[in-house]
Amino acid sequence: MQTATLTTLDSTNQATLPEFNTLVNTTEGLYRLNSKDQPAPAMATKIVKPTKNGTQYVFHIRKNAKWSNGDPVLASDFEYAWKRAMNPANKPVYTYIFSGIKNADAINNGKKSYKSLGIKAIGKRTLRIQLDHPMTYFNKLVTVPVFLPQDEKFVTKVGTDKYGTNSATTVSNGAFKVTGWSGSNDSYILKQNQYYWDKQAIKLKQIRYQTVKDANTAHNLFADGKLDDATISGVTAKSLQHNANVKHVDRAWTYYLQVNQRSGQPLQNKKLRQALSLVINRKQLTKTVLADGSKPASSFVSPGTAVDPTTNRDFSAETSFSTKVDIAKARQLWTAGLKEANIKGTVHLTLIGDDQDVTKNVAQFVQQQVQQHLSHVQVSIKNVPDKGLQSLKSGGKFALSQWYWLADFADPINYLGVLQSTNSMNSGQFNDKTYDRLLTQANQTSSQTQYWKYLRKAAQRLHSQAGFIPLYYVRETHLVNHKLKGVAYHVAGETDYTRAYFK
Repeated sequence: MQTATLTTLDSTNQATLPEFNTLVNTTEGLYRLNSKDQPAPAMATKIVKPTKNGTQYVFHIRKNAKWSNGDPVLASDFEYAWKRAMNPANKPVYTYIFSGIKNADAINNGKKSYKSLGIKAIGKRTLRIQLDHPMTYFNKLVTVPVFLPQDEKFVTKVGTDKYGTNSATTVSNGAFKVTGWSGSNDSYILKQNQYYWDKQAIKLKQIRYQTVKDANTAHNLFADGKLDDATISGVTAKSLQHNANVKHVDRAWTYYLQVNQRSGQPLQNKKLRQALSLVINRKQLTKTVLADGSKPASSFVSPGTAVDPTTNRDFSAETSFSTKVDIAKARQLWTAGLKEANIKGTVHLTLIGDDQDVTKNVAQFVQQQVQQHLSHVQVSIKNVPDKGLQSLKSGGKFALSQWYWLADFADPINYLGVLQSTNSMNSGQFNDKTYDRLLTQANQTSSQTQYWKYLRKAAQRLHSQAGFIPLYYVRETHLVNHKLKGVAYHVAGETDYTRAYFK
């Protein structure tokens, strides 16, 4: 099931969960994630090692790879799609993730044409990708759906404005193809792609997708046998924790408070941010408010995202800090922060979030914790639909914003990069030169030892500056048919049903 309506399957101008969830099961990039969350060859014939000091990758595309309309998958299909995803005329929303690929930063800054992106078909099935600097995580990066190819011949035929708007204007090169989708309906079917290169590995004949926005409705549909995998949350998940069909799925997903650190904002002061973090009882939040298996967060990077190969420790664990409640210290910091910021009278903080019930419950808990333990502060809550929330965030009309990061690929850089000063996702405008420099150094080194050292230092710097306030690690709750096997619930990335089967 989907929890939101699918609106497009054009991978170049959207970055929504319904789109990515569907694309992962219909379309393949150079690699796909295997059952161990590692890149495995898909359209590429093998895992490629870089040359030219880590700045060049040359891929060979499978000769038997075809689109669902019979067209061959060509190297030029990758070049076409990636450049479309950087073309301002296409109104792309995910351009920052191309950073590191040659000229991507200059393109994003309006200094170069999207046509100069470092990707080129140098043969019918040979693709060359050039980087501005070595990227030790590049092979993981290209498993993200925004790096999928597009059948240039087909897209040109149907028109770029119409491509991916319904079944008739969509073509795929993966295990399944989408059918019965009008562009707005809440139910559609993925049917086997007869031209898929690894067809013998596919056991399901079709997958039926159903959009269900209400968790209780999802539970009822599952109970009636109309769903085999239902995602539930909120009160419904809380009440079904001991149900025999419940499956907890650990995801690389951290829920946190974005803190508005713009000039003139009270929380521009570090001590005030630190004080807020110290009064929030995360154990109480996860146990009594959420009660869905989520855990208190003590790092930006969630557990299970990546193991630091230089220490053999989970990166989240080695960069975690104490989130123990300390009211006395919080009050000292609060008083000192108010004095430093020259704030007199009551501090008015607006806490914004979407309009889901679980968001409202978390907001009320944070409001109560802050107002109970700190003096001269009033927290007002504003819950609005997603579109309105994005408007408030981009306009800086908040003090605290409830938000989350669900990793696109299994590397800490995907989290930490979100809070760089130049990142469009950095709504709170955390701006620290030391932090930025550490991430730049991580990006530019070809040494694994140095890479992970810089990442650890960046995570520590982020904590010391209270650039964000972590709340909890999200644990997804599913109701799953006990006969359904072979589903790959990736920690980072979307759920892959292509190798699933019924026992």
